[in-house]
Amino acid sequence: MRWSQGAVSSTRLPIAVRLSIEPRGDAPLDRWPGFIDVWPRTISADAAQAISFVSMTGLDLSSPLSGAQFFTARLAFQIDVSDVQAALASGNPGFILVDTRSPEAWQQGRIPGARHIPRAELPTDLDPAVPVVTYCWGPGCNGATKAALALAERGFTVREMIGGIEYWIREGFAVNTESGPVTPTPDPLTVVCGC
Repeated sequence: MRWSQGAVSSTRLPIAVRLSIEPRGDAPLDRWPGFIDVWPRTISADAAQAISFVSMTGLDLSSPLSGAQFFTARLAFQIDVSDVQAALASGNPGFILVDTRSPEAWQQGRIPGARHIPRAELPTDLDPAVPVVTYCWGPGCNGATKAALALAERGFTVREMIGGIEYWIREGFAVNTESGPVTPTPDPLTVVCGC
């Protein structure tokens, strides 16, 4: 049996679930490739048992998301560089922008107004009443995602800036460096999409 479905429960972020069970009898889960949980669990190829097991992880598989629900939930947790830039330009963005990259990356260039908090050093002095937007280098880095998760687990309202500073630079938005502000040349393949 192969089954894939996006799902969300009332207390969890939307996630994608892919459960693959081959009908070969019982299989110890701790021997499945990529399985992280080490406590022993065995499920059979029975779909009901598989769904019951996955439900124990906190996923509500009884009511899969519709396309509209999925994209609404996604927009609640992500923001693009153009929206961040517009919010910062307004002078009152309504959030703290957190750069989760290393000190070396921060020194190379950062978004004006960002606070540097490497992911491994998230402080306890942030106000959970103030929303946070996290960013890292770009789509190939999940430091911002990990920081957003850590903050969300502490009760913060968090959004991840998709594209990271890489897409900020590609759009031609200014960055601060150790030698002062720099406005990069926009990527010639990047145009204002009007989104």
